[in-house]
Amino acid sequence: MNAGTSSPARVRGPRPLLSGAKRVLSLPIVVLAGVVFLVAPASQSSAQEEEGNVSDTLSEAITAYLEAQDELDSLQQQQADLEQELEDSEAESIALRAELDEYAFVASTTSDFQSTAALLSSGDPQAAIAAMEQLQFLGESRADRFNELVARLQEIEATRQTLADNIEEQENTTEEMEAARDEAARELAASGGDDAVGPSASDAPAAEPFEGDSYGCSEDDPTTGGCLSPRTLHALEQAQIVGFTRYVKCFRESSFGEHGLGRACDFAAQPDGFGGDAGGDDYDYGQNLAAWFVENADALGVQYVIWYRQIWLPGTGWKSYSGAGGEPNSDHTNHVHLSIRS
Repeated sequence: MNAGTSSPARVRGPRPLLSGAKRVLSLPIVVLAGVVFLVAPASQSSAQEEEGNVSDTLSEAITAYLEAQDELDSLQQQQADLEQELEDSEAESIALRAELDEYAFVASTTSDFQSTAALLSSGDPQAAIAAMEQLQFLGESRADRFNELVARLQEIEATRQTLADNIEEQENTTEEMEAARDEAARELAASGGDDAVGPSASDAPAAEPFEGDSYGCSEDDPTTGGCLSPRTLHALEQAQIVGFTRYVKCFRESSFGEHGLGRACDFAAQPDGFGGDAGGDDYDYGQNLAAWFVENADALGVQYVIWYRQIWLPGTGWKSYSGAGGEPNSDHTNHVHLSIRS
């Protein structure tokens, strides 16, 4: 793992961004036997051990959330299948009812003595008898099917309510697991990050879209003790969740820019903070993170991204960027800057 500076030969701008983010979790996952709740890390012998424990907690929380979401999806699919069966059964019962009504009319007009005698004295009495027997069979078979449908419709109604109750309960469980996952992401951000290489931009899961209102600097910033907008906190959590877990700092007092408004974060390319120009694995980490932010710009509400002397804006794409200081911090060669719209 290269956590230092790069040689001049390594200095380069962002490569073409990768597309087609998959919803396949690529970071290591610990499979749980049941629902997992967040626990405080065990006694730590070093900062690195603490970061590892928190990272494991995030993996476990992600697994618990995904399992809860899968169960909810399964229940919702059962509900959709049941609703389709209900629709089909109701349509069939209506058709059978019409046929039974028609059968009852025909039977009532052919069952009296005179009609029967007329049929038997016609040119082919055997055919008449066979027709009457067939008519009776069809009426009985349809009546049996109609009764089956009536019973099934009653079962469906009972199952619908039970399924609705199960879905409501699973929705609550999924929300709890999502909250636990997000809390684990905040804990990891507050710990100062870890040395995980992170996923490639094409393999990282897509960001979940921000939902709700994003007014002002109203949320605690887990990286500084300052504040963040709800949308910015969501973007930070999503980056941590998909595997970009290195050092990050967000809020800082500023008379200009988005940091002082709680709408910007700086994601270090190196595991332990903002050093010199990123190279090797550190450069690749920054490349993938910048590409992921761009690919998920709509979902996260990205205003712009700055990385390695280039800036990306939604309307223009990547353009050359020159910092005022001519050093890694101002040139953004050691960190990815993310600004979020209000």
